[in-house]
Amino acid sequence: MSPPPVEEPLERRAVISGIGQSAVGRRLGRSDLDLTVEAALDAIADAGLSRDDIDGLSTYPGMGAGTPGFGGPPSPEVQDALGLSLNWHDGGGEGPGQMRAVMAAALAVAAGLARHVLVYRTVTEGTAQGAGGRQGIGGSGGGGGGVPRFGSFMQWSLPFGAVSAANWIAMVGQRRVHEFGLTREQLGQIAVNGRRNAALNPKAIYSDPLSLDDYLAARIITTPLCLFDCDAPCDGSTAVIVSHRDVADDLDHPAVQINALGTALRGRPSWDQFDDMTSMAARDAAASMWERTDLKPGDVDTAQLYDGFSVLTIVWLEALGFCGRGESGPFIEGGGAIARDGLLPLNTAGGQLSGGRLHGFGLIHEACVQLRGEGGERQVVRPGGRVPEVAAVANGGGPIAGTMLLTRGVR
Repeated sequence: MSPPPVEEPLERRAVISGIGQSAVGRRLGRSDLDLTVEAALDAIADAGLSRDDIDGLSTYPGMGAGTPGFGGPPSPEVQDALGLSLNWHDGGGEGPGQMRAVMAAALAVAAGLARHVLVYRTVTEGTAQGAGGRQGIGGSGGGGGGVPRFGSFMQWSLPFGAVSAANWIAMVGQRRVHEFGLTREQLGQIAVNGRRNAALNPKAIYSDPLSLDDYLAARIITTPLCLFDCDAPCDGSTAVIVSHRDVADDLDHPAVQINALGTALRGRPSWDQFDDMTSMAARDAAASMWERTDLKPGDVDTAQLYDGFSVLTIVWLEALGFCGRGESGPFIEGGGAIARDGLLPLNTAGGQLSGGRLHGFGLIHEACVQLRGEGGERQVVRPGGRVPEVAAVANGGGPIAGTMLLTRGVR
């Protein structure tokens, strides 16, 4: 009896046909809906479509969830503003990281529920922050009598001063210092590399030169993370159009195919009780992605890896197999391997540390820019003068992680 045929992963039926991004700034003072419409119209036009062609809508996290400026406009507001007639729509904060909205759109297209899905992610955290300090991820709490009350794990962490993801991720960094000998000089290369690339990104929040000495002299926020290890809250919207792959030949630019998705969570859904604090859910998401493709880490031409905090980027470097467990420090030491002309060009628009906290969607946008050969001064050129053909994108940290492999053209 012959073995059953190997089924193609459904996500390969989907391509990113269009990309768009609004103005990006520290405090733009514009509404989240205004920014979203700007990005959405750019993405629709980039795909060669009209609003009448859009029959799907997807966002993260939906419902305007989270602290002020975090959630973006709910999908019903965007549908109404753009006058869309939808066959499928989706939003939600749970799941495999920020890119879940793109993943859901790809699977909806593959299933025939929609043909062209507008996916957007909008933040106005810079304006919401105003002139005050940055708010912890838990907000101000709530409860009767004015007494803040928190559920879940935060009831145990907040009394000890762990008020934000910076504190939780700092524990991961400390564990890596203890277990693998990670140094601040090594970790600093993530920030320095991002700033160098941001200098070539007109929309970047921070583009002034940043040396390793500048990094080492910065104030510590939560050991071992300093100011430059933390992403920059900003305002901006990013949109992509996820379409069926049979439109690829109709585009006036290369289609970006979704080759493989990584969504697994095989450990505890916990920031502080995961079985391996040094890897977290990135380990499982990355493993499940490689299980869905014949491509290997060595095939990747550029990596756009989540840098809400710099230590998350080095976690992803190991999880995705670009270096061995515990070897990320030596891998990034000196910055050569992750430079635009290095072994693995990393976060080529500046990432979130310097480009701005677009909450992972800026990384998706930049991967498409690089695969399409539209990076201008910051365009990656691989050996032989070729444009990148494979890009890895990763979002999230702690128990929240998702990753995907994108390719130039349909394979």
